Parts: sequence; C-alpha cells; structure tokens
Amino acid sequence: METSVRSAIESVIDPDIGRSFGELGAVESVKIDGNSVEIYLELVPPLHYVGLAIDDACRDVVRSIMGDSVKTTVFVRPKAIPRIAQADVLPDVQTIIAVASGKGGVGKSTVAANIAAALAQKGASVGLLDADIYGPSAPMMFDLANETMRAEKLPDGSVIGYPNERYGVKIASIGFVMQRDQAAILRGPMLAGYFTTLVGQMQWGALDFLIFDLPPGTGDIQLTLTQRIPLTGAAIVTTPQEIAVSDVRRSVAMFRRVNVDVLGVIENMSWFSPPDMPEKKYPIFGEGGGRAVAAESGAPLLGEIPITLATREGGDEGLPVVLNPDEFRQAEIIRNITANLVRESRRAHAKRLGGQTVSITL
Repeated sequence: METSVRSAIESVIDPDIGRSFGELGAVESVKIDGNSVEIYLELVPPLHYVGLAIDDACRDVVRSIMGDSVKTTVFVRPKAIPRIAQADVLPDVQTIIAVASGKGGVGKSTVAANIAAALAQKGASVGLLDADIYGPSAPMMFDLANETMRAEKLPDGSVIGYPNERYGVKIASIGFVMQRDQAAILRGPMLAGYFTTLVGQMQWGALDFLIFDLPPGTGDIQLTLTQRIPLTGAAIVTTPQEIAVSDVRRSVAMFRRVNVDVLGVIENMSWFSPPDMPEKKYPIFGEGGGRAVAAESGAPLLGEIPITLATREGGDEGLPVVLNPDEFRQAEIIRNITANLVRESRRAHAKRLGGQTVSITL
C-alpha cells in the first residue's frame, strides 16, 4: 500500500513550478499505520501561498486510494537553495527580492512597503531594507519617522545595528540614522559603503523574505546589490505612460545584463476610480505600459494597482493600505500581486536547483 500511495503522491503536480513531486524529488517518505498516513515532503520555497493547495492535493490523492475515512497528515520542509553570491552575506534569509524601477515617482516605495506588509500578513518573517539613500521613505510609511536605529559596538570595534519593527516587518533605513530633514550628500564609494553597512552589519535574524526598496536608476546602489547580494530576483515597477516605460526598460536591461532574474512587472497608478463610483475606471496616466514592458522582457505582468486616496493617505500616515480593513478592494489587489511575486520566486529557486519550470497562466 505504501508503494501505491507514494507513487500517487509523486504524480502530484506542483501548482507553481508545473512539475510532478517525483520529478522534483520532493517525496522523502510515506508512512502508513492502519488508517493513518503521514507524508513527508521537501519542496521549493517559499511555501506560504502554496502550502494549503499542496496539502489538499495530497489528501485527495490518498483518499482516492484508501477511502474517505483515512487520516492524512502532510509534513513539509523547504529545500535549501544554492547561494548565488558570497555565502557569508545574509545567510539566514531565504528569499531576497529587489523592488526596482528606472524612474522616480512611480510609487515604487509604496509598492515595496505594501508587499512587505502583505507577506507579514501571511505569517512570513519579513524584512524591508530602504536602500534609497537620497530619499528614504520607509520610516514615514511605517509610522517610524521619529525613531532612530539601535546600534551596538562590539569588543573588536565593529558596530552592528538592529532594524526597527512595525506591523510584523523589520525595517532598516538610512532615515533612522540621518536627521529627518538632513540631505544625504553622498557619492560613489561612500554611497555603496552606506548600503553595504545596512546589509552586512544589520542583525536581521532568520527571514523568509527580505525586500530591497531600491532608488531609481541603474547606478552604484543597484550594481552593488547585484554584485554582493544573493538576489532571488527583481520586481520592476512602472506606471502606464511611455515616459516611465522608456526608463523602466533600462532597469530591466541592467538586471538581465548582470544575470538577475526579472520576476515580473508591476504596473502602479493604472487607473483612478472615484470612491463614490468604484465601477468607473479613469486611466489618468494612460494604459498598457506595464503589459508592454512585460511582453518585451518576457516576464509576467504581476498585476495592476489603481491609484487611490487611501493608498496615498496610508503612506503619509504610516499605515500601508494593504493593512487598512476599510480598503478591501485595494488590499486584495496588492495581496494577489504579492502571491504572484512569491510564485515567481519559487520558479526562480527551482531553476537554481536545476529543475526547469513550466509556464502556468493563472
């Protein structure tokens, strides 16, 4: 019986990766004791969004063989992902995603903050690194504008820092170090040095996700990130109009040139719906830019986010809109985009493990 059940479990298709558990080497063991079945799996992380679907699929397979009265328990642990950069950098972080854009003013920081908050809502351990040295915004977006960063000097003279935390998200930002109205007058090596300090000397602890909110452009910060950090991939944020799309194309090209996976494109400010007429959509900034970038780059369009008053107010008041219980529609859009981003992260990890993925249209 165990052989039959194991064979059936090995035929289950991973819904994100599009390959069977047998092909992925995911089934560690199957144990049957009377009417109880225990299934032990090792799957490509992250598993926060796919775990329930996999659990249901395994239970259905077992019931089809042993009947409805069987008790099935599924145990899942994540596979270890090979490092793609220095092994001593962020060793306890499982998935590292850069949120980037070639142009300022597209709402990239707002998108990054809401993705981090959505991941924390799902029960993941999450960090957000505000890498925009010139315009740090994470402290304000998480209601931490008056906070400073706690630091500790070690006996060898080195200094370690501890991120602040709000809404279940650990946050590091140069904004916790500079005075609120102080300009960051930094260039070249100094700029990269500050960024490296935020990464290498910050005590993040074990994280499921670390989200990098990058400054616009393709300069020192971006190159330092791709050279020194084991990125899972990058999510590219754009707005619909051509003036934004043309700059975003350069950002996509940069990540491709340095062999960083582009996990997908997020179109922000896609339309405006008046609060009293939510069925109306006004494309203030045009239409189709995100789809065009996605099609050109061969990356999926992760979703389109409308511009709303509550999104802007949430950024100013320190409550990401995805956490606002009165903004269900906007929050659901962002949660779906986050789920799509996690799906693409799993596919990127699967490629790194040596297994090809199958494109699945949802």
